[in-house]
Amino acid sequence: MKKINLLFGVHMHQPVDNFSDAVDRSVELCYAPFFETMRKYPEFKFALHSSGWLLSEIKTKYPKLFSNIEYLTNKGSIEWVGGGYYEPVLSSISSKDAKAQIEKLNLYLQKNLKATPKGSWLTERVWEASVIEDLKACGLEYVVVDDYHFLSNGFDANAMDGYYESEKGGEKIALFPISSSLRYALPFFNIERAIEEILKCAQNKNSAAVIFDDMEKFGLWPKTHEWVYEKKWLERFVKAVVKDERIATMHYKEYLQTHHSKGLAYLSNTSYFEMGEWSLGAVQAQALERLKQRIGEKYFQSTGVAFIKGGIWKNFFLKYHESNHIHKRMLRHSLHQERLKKNILDSLYKLQTNDVFWHGLFGGIYLPNLRDNAYKYLLEIEASLATKKIKMVFEDIDMDGYKELKVLTKDLSLVFSSKYGGSLVEFGSLEKLFNWQNTLMRRYEAYHEKILNPPKNNHIEKKNSDTIATIHNADVVVDAALKDKLIYDWHPKYSFVDHFSRDEFLLDSFKRANFKEVGDFANQPFEFDEAESIFKRDGGIFLDKKYETSLVKKYSFASKKIALKFNIATQFTHKLYYGMEFNFHFAHPHKVSINAHSVEEGIILTEVENIVLKDDYTQKNLKITTDKKCTLYAYIADTISQSEEGFELIAQQVSLLIYTPFSNSLDLNISLEVCDV
Repeated sequence: MKKINLLFGVHMHQPVDNFSDAVDRSVELCYAPFFETMRKYPEFKFALHSSGWLLSEIKTKYPKLFSNIEYLTNKGSIEWVGGGYYEPVLSSISSKDAKAQIEKLNLYLQKNLKATPKGSWLTERVWEASVIEDLKACGLEYVVVDDYHFLSNGFDANAMDGYYESEKGGEKIALFPISSSLRYALPFFNIERAIEEILKCAQNKNSAAVIFDDMEKFGLWPKTHEWVYEKKWLERFVKAVVKDERIATMHYKEYLQTHHSKGLAYLSNTSYFEMGEWSLGAVQAQALERLKQRIGEKYFQSTGVAFIKGGIWKNFFLKYHESNHIHKRMLRHSLHQERLKKNILDSLYKLQTNDVFWHGLFGGIYLPNLRDNAYKYLLEIEASLATKKIKMVFEDIDMDGYKELKVLTKDLSLVFSSKYGGSLVEFGSLEKLFNWQNTLMRRYEAYHEKILNPPKNNHIEKKNSDTIATIHNADVVVDAALKDKLIYDWHPKYSFVDHFSRDEFLLDSFKRANFKEVGDFANQPFEFDEAESIFKRDGGIFLDKKYETSLVKKYSFASKKIALKFNIATQFTHKLYYGMEFNFHFAHPHKVSINAHSVEEGIILTEVENIVLKDDYTQKNLKITTDKKCTLYAYIADTISQSEEGFELIAQQVSLLIYTPFSNSLDLNISLEVCDV
């Protein structure tokens, strides 16, 4: 009888310092019942990876769950698989940090579970050959990637039933291809079909069916808790596998020791297909999907998969400049980590957690709490470097070809962009470890087409009780009211942004970002005079022709205050309106008041010189002061992103515009100060 080996693995991860109720929910619906079920069948061998932070949380706060994990480890059921402690994409951080994170998780597993990993989980299965040397240096002998990694490089789909070997500089590592058919089958197919899929994956005697996937599919994804535990899918599946004489469960390291490789493999930089699609711009992602549909699924799977693919994971740094800013600020500190105290190094490693840097089917960069956490770790590093003396440096932090002005006072971490109008791109409190400039641009995303042009017969109730839909193919119910909320910005949502209009600004046109801009300053580069600390642009006012216009910004700093001396001179001698835009992020934007007024759907205040935004979360006021009376508009800016539940409307920031009329020239003094409530 043909006997095949089932290499079954699961991966647990929560973003570092995720909401406690989110972790509680994950434990209740997924992690706890999973290990309670598996404890009944210690003969079922499987592999397990957990981010170190989550495993530490489980040990501290959920002792019963940790006891079940420990029991299965001691029984030999679990093979522990390593990786980065805080779940970084290893290829996106330095080699030094990658090895430190891998060793940190190795040491935790050895100390707390007496386990020594031989394999590694790659976060989001992001593969670059550069990781081989770091993994090998930490004693790891294999990694798991998707079969897509192989198929997209021209490998035979029928030869994915084992492992291959690759090398970098002569350092060799084994690569196990995870079966995509099993990823989509487990736990979504009924037991009989699931067993059939396992048997299909292994073509020859003693070959392997390889599955390693997110444990969250087993209880946390929509409708899966009922399916997997209340209807006992997992228990029935495990019993069926254990009973089936054609299948033997085996650990990855055991298979590696007892079976030959299928040969040599060199893989391009890639992740799973959907990740490549998500990393593209919206228009390109839609074009890719249309191309797939045009050639047909059958041809794509048999031939096209080797040639039709999306981008690479690092494209998210190009797609979202907000992600790139966090990433490059992290890299800068990593490059100079010799100046960091040992206890601050952990803040650097936490800052490398992957979740905040990208966006696909889940919130990622769109989730303010993930960005807040990232900036908390960044500001912990900045606070450790701050002194009473104000430090200023002008360098290309985000590696986009334009330099930024970095200012560190004893209370604030500030960054100004020369690429985007001398605007404020980071406004961090070292006391509260909170960045009020943690804002997000409202962008067109490929999935917005489902809102703009909803598919007909969108939701069809499924009546087959033997199968449930995955989040990849579940029907999406679209709320028609969301269409009106789709607004797209044409410039980054920073502060001290310069606008010019021939007509008076309106609150609605400001909210919808569709007023007629006649200047070229809001999203254009400024020159920076390092000796004078002056941002300057010689641009224009564009009406019947271009009117030469210059704009000069001179910032000065105190420990909790930014002061701006501002001058406009233009050849256009008739009346214009100048507006300065501010965008501030708050943990609770709907609780923010401006001059004691609730923002809600938008507010208009006239003849204002002092503007006070009260932040209940940090217990600080942000105070804007001008030396001219202005009109103020303010509203809460929302984004619409997708998640496993459908579409989410998320409040990202409070946007403000103060404006005043002028002719020919304008001098303005403006300050932004952090005050105690």
